Amino acid sequence: MLQAVWLLSACKAGPLPDAVFNPSAAADPAVAQPVQTRASSTGTPASITPLPNTAVASTPTLNSKTPEIVEQSTAISDMPSSHPSPGYILPNSEVVYSPSALDFNTRIFLYSTYGYLGGHREYLRTTGWTSAADIIQRVALESSINPRLLLALIEYQTGIVRGFPDPGFQADYLMGKQDYHHKGLYGQLSWVSSQLAAGYYGWKDGTLEEIQLADGIIVRPEPELNAGSVALQYYLAQVMERERWQQATNGALAELYTNMFGEPWRNTQEVETSIPANLTQPELILPFETGAVWSLTSGPHPVWDVVGAQAALDFAPATEISGCVETEAWVVAVADGIVVRSEFGAVVQDLSGDGLEQTGWAILYMHIHSEGRAALGTYLHTGDPVGHPSCEGGRANGTHLHIARKYNGEWIAAGGSLPFVMSGWTAHRGLHSYEGSLTRGKRTVHASPYGTSISQLTRSDSDD
Repeated sequence: MLQAVWLLSACKAGPLPDAVFNPSAAADPAVAQPVQTRASSTGTPASITPLPNTAVASTPTLNSKTPEIVEQSTAISDMPSSHPSPGYILPNSEVVYSPSALDFNTRIFLYSTYGYLGGHREYLRTTGWTSAADIIQRVALESSINPRLLLALIEYQTGIVRGFPDPGFQADYLMGKQDYHHKGLYGQLSWVSSQLAAGYYGWKDGTLEEIQLADGIIVRPEPELNAGSVALQYYLAQVMERERWQQATNGALAELYTNMFGEPWRNTQEVETSIPANLTQPELILPFETGAVWSLTSGPHPVWDVVGAQAALDFAPATEISGCVETEAWVVAVADGIVVRSEFGAVVQDLSGDGLEQTGWAILYMHIHSEGRAALGTYLHTGDPVGHPSCEGGRANGTHLHIARKYNGEWIAAGGSLPFVMSGWTAHRGLHSYEGSLTRGKRTVHASPYGTSISQLTRSDSDD
């Protein structure tokens, strides 16, 4: 039997370093010139504290020197009415890319501000010269983080959404992440989104209990806080010391957001954005053809980048050799629905019938080869071909499918209280990310990056 082989460390569906040096950039007047960070019109402190070039885990590690423990003093109700009590920053629906942002057009808004960012362009490998508006929208879609929030954070930290920078401004690391792999607007916002996701989903699944600020101080969020507010506390802690962090989280950022986009809690009340307590998953099948041998190569792990929602599973088809090889195997649709996005190795299928990935159930199929990939607008019936698995669309050392679910813009944990179930196979998380299993009746398959027999399964007509 052919063995499906894939390296565990390779599945990071986050962005590759897409911004590249272009020799003609200096001659292009639309390219952002290096500039120096300045305070925004909201009175934000001028400096951005550089971060060490280290990965941020979903549960921050402590310094060897015991830091001071600071606890927030305000205990507040779980859901405020029209005006949140101190401690809340934004509702969840303004953090994830939810139905509350359906009427928001990033390009129209940015161009209407007449600020520096509206004229900014960046050279990306995949799309060439790309406007800031298109970069923000792309990051928002890929990470499912609200584009309004990304704009507000840019404005809070730099002031370039509604204004212009001082001479000498450095745009390459404008959000404070000093890392070549996150250079440029696309790289910086991708990193910002991953930190927001780490805080949001870490708080929801209970793995995040403490937050370490940029100067080493540890804070413990009040247990009553919503995930969206903790996500912002977590992100801001990566780029701010205590005094600036307290200023931002105790009203300054929320005030700026309201000034830019209106009262955020009213948006939540006017649009249904929550995850219902009685939410159930629709019937889904395994994402490959009947009779084909595939392997569960990764259990529950982050959807995008190396931190965030443990919502993804990986499957690889049987191949004669390992690595990024072409295959005739097909990824198939797990349910009926229309393709609402097909680009950069990703296919997103809307299952709710309204043609929007921010509402109801949506399925992400990642690492789909460009040749034979289902096109935008295609209506897929259950079992129809989506495309061939590949290494396109992110860091990957082996041909495979990366699949995840979201509801109303929020990624749903694959091994959580509403587990991923396909053809009767139920996903379970392991002790660590990428570990885990699928069970059906008395049978269990365990995730293995090497496609060993304990990870192999097939789909039959009787399973569906």
